[in-house]
Amino acid sequence: MGRAFEFRKGRKMKRWGMMSRVFPKLAKAITMAAKEGGGDPHMNSSLRTAIQNAKAQNMPKDNIDSAIKRATSKDVEAYIEMNYEGKGPHGVLVFVECATDNMNRTVANVKSYFNKAGGAVVPNGSLEFMFHRKSVFEFLKTDDMDLEELEFEFIDAGLEEIEEYPTEEDEDQMMVAIYGDYTNFGQLQKALEEKGIDIKSASLKRFPTTPVEFTEEQMEEIDKLIDKIDEDDDVQGVYTNVG
Repeated sequence: MGRAFEFRKGRKMKRWGMMSRVFPKLAKAITMAAKEGGGDPHMNSSLRTAIQNAKAQNMPKDNIDSAIKRATSKDVEAYIEMNYEGKGPHGVLVFVECATDNMNRTVANVKSYFNKAGGAVVPNGSLEFMFHRKSVFEFLKTDDMDLEELEFEFIDAGLEEIEEYPTEEDEDQMMVAIYGDYTNFGQLQKALEEKGIDIKSASLKRFPTTPVEFTEEQMEEIDKLIDKIDEDDDVQGVYTNVG
């Protein structure tokens, strides 16, 4: 499901990791989870997920601990989660997920990115039906794993699709990704943990219902817009209908 999207996103996340640009976004996710459900990851599945994702990007433990502590600080404003939808160059559809402590700043920034790219923000709800929201879990494949057996075991927990692909670091080491409806996130996470599987990343992603192919020249313009949006610290996720 959407490996081209995942590869492009994975490559970008790796580059961000090297530049430490991804750490503020991960820290924000950790702080939000801790503020909402408490600072104990054993008792807070959302926090546990945020920490897993941070570790997958090699975020230092000190940064993770600091993000958890920030949740109890009186100086930390509550983050507001909000989405923006827009159309970019060549009619590409873009769905932007944000978490911000300043709505005016965020909406002004997002609108400016679209406007400068020759696109525009559209009313919320205009594009949501163009994307499927899915639970996505990734973990390393071990020698004793049988994907057909795993698929059978996790169907009752909401698994819809399972696939494997080489890791970026080692083509001989395979990563497994499982997908399910977003409403089954908790069930799938619990099933994986009970199976003793070491989850490397867990997230809710949006996939286009009708992917569209663009030329290389068109993708250059589209990627410029996506890169600009992604660089904003208030942006937690960007999804397109690129096939």
